Amino acid sequence: MKTALHILKVGGHLVNDAIALQEVLAAFAGLKGAKLLIHGGGRHATALAKQLGISPKMVDGRRITDAAMLEVAVMSYAGLSNKKIVSQLQKQGVNAVGLTGADGNCIEAVKRPVLDIDYGFAGDIIQVNTAVFSSLTIQDFVPVLCAITHDKNGQLLNTNADTIAAQVAVAMSKAYDVTLFYCFEHAGVLTDINKPEDVISRLTKEETENYTKAGIIHQGMVPKLHNGFDALNNGVKEVIISNVATLLDANAPKTTLI
Repeated sequence: MKTALHILKVGGHLVNDAIALQEVLAAFAGLKGAKLLIHGGGRHATALAKQLGISPKMVDGRRITDAAMLEVAVMSYAGLSNKKIVSQLQKQGVNAVGLTGADGNCIEAVKRPVLDIDYGFAGDIIQVNTAVFSSLTIQDFVPVLCAITHDKNGQLLNTNADTIAAQVAVAMSKAYDVTLFYCFEHAGVLTDINKPEDVISRLTKEETENYTKAGIIHQGMVPKLHNGFDALNNGVKEVIISNVATLLDANAPKTTLI
């Protein structure tokens, strides 16, 4: 029987809200057994770029990572955001270890090829080194992974944190029973963004496509769900989208992908 592993991806809004982040990390610390945390932090990176006089570039909600923006992303994700999370988890008694994809060669990626849009130094994952994560969890360390990968040729790359979470979950599912939890500010996928109580409790891929065509599911939720279904269809036991309440109470509102 496989050991249970909880993988938590914390969204950018929560990373930037000190009080909300403390609540999430306290709940995460309370999870029993093996666990792993992946975080974004794009809003902080955007704010830092503006402070440095760098204009962030976005196309259809996706960040263009030029050389200047890559330096900002590394400073923000691998630096301040990651170390804040690690220190807060240490406060909770969790022996957290902060990582980028370059550390231990745990996530190798390639620079995204230029097709219609040049995304700059955006990285597409080609390999997850599960031995790094397994060896840490066996020793009761908790990996805290930011959204920076590398190409094993000295180049750091910016990779979507939702994608990292899904692909790490898939890779780890070969040895663990993995629950992947996308934690953000809402109780789940909503039928109306202005009605936070209207949570879609169970969601299929076909329903997702229909909701997307109708404009009910849009923007950043679309790639998040794409990653979630990819994980579910490739060995991950369960994928949940919700807020911190579900970490504290399994009966709290949430969206479960089926």
